[in-house]
Amino acid sequence: MVEGQLLDAAALSKLKWRCRRGLLENDLFLEHFFQNFESELTLRQADGLMALMELGDNDLLDLNLGRKQIEEVDPALNRADVLEVLNMLKLKGQK
Repeated sequence: MVEGQLLDAAALSKLKWRCRRGLLENDLFLEHFFQNFESELTLRQADGLMALMELGDNDLLDLNLGRKQIEEVDPALNRADVLEVLNMLKLKGQK
């Protein structure tokens, strides 16, 4: 994987499909995320987002709302790509 390589249309479509969630609140964070960043999303960021999608809905929402830190939810996710995407998710509507 080349650092900074952008997702192609097929990979972006698959990522969006994988990001569908059971809680409306998470879907709203993700909808805004894709509205703001889909045209510049890198493979590295997609990997970070996929790691976050492995979490349960309540844990993901707690992270998005800042009620919990990543170390409290899953210490293995305390890595640069995940933290970058988590910050991007929190920028909801601010870009």
